[in-house]
Amino acid sequence: MDDIRLNKFISNSGYTSRRNADELIFNGMVTVNGIVVKEPGHQVNPGHDHVAVSGHPIVTQEDFIYIMLHKPEKYITTVKDQFDRPSVIDLVGLKDRIYPVGRLDYDSTGLLLLTNDGELTYKLTHPRHDIPKNYLVEVKGNLDAAIIAKLTKGIYIDGYRTKPCEIDVLGEIEHVTRLSVVINEGRNRQIRKMFEKFKCRVIALKRVAIGDLKLGELPVGKWRHLTADEVAYLKDCI
Repeated sequence: MDDIRLNKFISNSGYTSRRNADELIFNGMVTVNGIVVKEPGHQVNPGHDHVAVSGHPIVTQEDFIYIMLHKPEKYITTVKDQFDRPSVIDLVGLKDRIYPVGRLDYDSTGLLLLTNDGELTYKLTHPRHDIPKNYLVEVKGNLDAAIIAKLTKGIYIDGYRTKPCEIDVLGEIEHVTRLSVVINEGRNRQIRKMFEKFKCRVIALKRVAIGDLKLGELPVGKWRHLTADEVAYLKDCI
């Protein structure tokens, strides 16, 4: 078996993402054959070297799990929470260690991917991969064509300029506008902050697609395994 980078070995095992693996390595929590290694690029041989994190052996995961979940409101998309709020991991209930690919905020719903494939997670969440994400959004406030035009071109929030996006008006009832919003990035609470910039409040936000992967009729709180074609599609995206 060929040698690979230490951080890649850890992420491939499903233990964590490559980014988090880097932090573990830099913090001196990873050993190779009993010796602390602080270089993420250190070469290890999966068939011979013994890698451990905080004394716990890391074993290469051969059978990766890929799941689509319809996230409900009031669930966090991290494994643990300081306020002891329920996690999306609780909804899946598998014994295998899996974790979300990216995030949906606490009050948002819709399509969320979970996997133990750390390498795929790293690539899908890396800023250089512009995979479109489609959301159904309900906004309350005075939202006119001029504001939508500014949002689609990109605006400054939190010290950065958002990338151009697509916004289509689906309808309006009693000062609530229903929109389809497609963005190619996913910063923290980005869509909510985009509309708040113009004094418009997002009252509902649901992700319905990631690229060609669609939520479809999957019920709220339920999950399913991705098909082989869907997994292949994700890997082709990167």
